Amino acid sequence: MTDTPAPLTPRALKAVAVDEDGPVLRVRLNPEQGDDTLGVAALDDLLAILDGLHERPDLRVLVLSSDGTDFCLGADRTEYQAALAGDPSGGELRRVADKAHRLCQALETTHVVTVARLHGKVVGAGLALASYCDLRAAADTTRFRMPEVGLGLPPAWGGAMGRLVAEAGAARIRELMLTCELFDAATAERLGLVHRTSPAESLDQVVRSWVNPLLRRQPEALVLTKRMLAGYARADRTADVSLLDSHLLTARLTAPAARP
Repeated sequence: MTDTPAPLTPRALKAVAVDEDGPVLRVRLNPEQGDDTLGVAALDDLLAILDGLHERPDLRVLVLSSDGTDFCLGADRTEYQAALAGDPSGGELRRVADKAHRLCQALETTHVVTVARLHGKVVGAGLALASYCDLRAAADTTRFRMPEVGLGLPPAWGGAMGRLVAEAGAARIRELMLTCELFDAATAERLGLVHRTSPAESLDQVVRSWVNPLLRRQPEALVLTKRMLAGYARADRTADVSLLDSHLLTARLTAPAARP
């Protein structure tokens, strides 16, 4: 007799939908097709799902997508404002930022292979989140942007700067962050921010072309390979300051306005 798999998360999800298809877990942002931003409810849901994966060795692949018009338009800045209004010292805002950091680290270290399926706009925190997935496919109409500097914010969500630099190179990430330039899927593929692009109607086929062979691989080999790749990526950084990112964000948003 086989054991029944443990429930993925013991609580109801509020901002994310989950479907299990055998060893494949499909996680969909914005299931109500409302606001395409990444708020605290979505962070809590995603953290609960990834924490639950520790009890589910039967799951092998996680596909992250969105039901909204866009994959993700970035962090919910109205929640930042509410957090500061409720706690002007920045403590609540720092807790939100720390959740984003824990989420990105959980994506990087989970035993499942993670696949991001991208469409529409992928902005700010949405790009940071996707960058921590092992494989990324985008519709050829997808548009990307890192707008933080233009908004007067440090690009600190989730501690992703080091990840983005490791994936695409410091020179181009510097240009895209400083100029806040909108760029297309072909550019993202050329930089390594996505691995493949395709017409929107073929995007699921691209995802399947990865998922099917992954399910034939020996699980332990996949886990060890993921950990080795993550270790080499971290070794390439002379200093990883991502643990400071929640403090950088809080310090900027709680700073008094400059005098003329």
